[in-house]
Amino acid sequence: MNDFKKAARRCLTAALTAAVAASASAQTDYPSKPVRIIAPFPAGSGPDANAREIAAELTKILGQSFFVENRPGASNIIGTEVAAKAPADGYSLYIGTTSSLSVVPHLYSKLPFNAEKDFAPVSLLGVLNTGLVATPGVPAKDARALIAELKARPDSVTVATAGIGSYSHLSAVWFNNAAGVKTNLVPYNSNSPYTDLIAGQVQLMFDGLPAAASNIRAGKLRLLAITGKERHPSFPDTPTFAESGLPDYAPIAWQGILAPAGTPKPILEKLSTAMQKACQSPDLARKWREYGGELRCNSPAEFTAFIDADRAMWGKVIRQANVKLD
Repeated sequence: MNDFKKAARRCLTAALTAAVAASASAQTDYPSKPVRIIAPFPAGSGPDANAREIAAELTKILGQSFFVENRPGASNIIGTEVAAKAPADGYSLYIGTTSSLSVVPHLYSKLPFNAEKDFAPVSLLGVLNTGLVATPGVPAKDARALIAELKARPDSVTVATAGIGSYSHLSAVWFNNAAGVKTNLVPYNSNSPYTDLIAGQVQLMFDGLPAAASNIRAGKLRLLAITGKERHPSFPDTPTFAESGLPDYAPIAWQGILAPAGTPKPILEKLSTAMQKACQSPDLARKWREYGGELRCNSPAEFTAFIDADRAMWGKVIRQANVKLD
């Protein structure tokens, strides 16, 4: 019996050793097959373009195909759930955003995923500064002048938003609270507000700059202020909100790569190293600068701290706005 137990123990030890060796080999050889990046937004959208750009860079750096799989719908919830429940093997990644991981968790009491526990951050991709965009007919030339006008005449301007609880809506509410002013918020729940904004049917909008940058450069819209500690090199004549008297107004839209929780640490570190190499691409950095953003990759620990701080910041804004969508 003792000989049998010893033999069984040796077999078990050998099996465990083989399993550990196989796992280590799989991690060392990673990636050995195509990797999907789950995107919770529609194909053809601005964030989708960013996702495809970084997928192309990772393909070049790691020598294996990285491809985007769009799973849009329900305020990013559908795609985020798919990613949260994907195998934690490094072959299913997720491109998270401000809305999906910092805002949505505060808007809904029940979600089919846990934004804090179901994901392992890999690296930030970049941040997009938020602009206060105006139709040319608005008399104010900057945010400071606009605030003075709104204090003298509350509700005298209309602000377009992409719907209650959207990034643009919450950014507008945050501005109103920070500046101590009132504006007339007009939700566009299904259609883009930019056609009406350019036509002057609504007067202002708070949004990430990629959607507005081309119309700003064409003179169809004006940029009154921009977030960021310093003026953006693509819009050097536009003052920051801090210069306009709102030092604590700081909404930014961000994107980053995450993996399902439980993904082996060596894989996360390999992906993060590849992301940081991708961020050294002059062409990619130029694209982000042109539409008012900044390419900014980092380590898993740094990205985790970034998300935690951003989620706490938006939680405070949403509580002050008293917005719930369920």
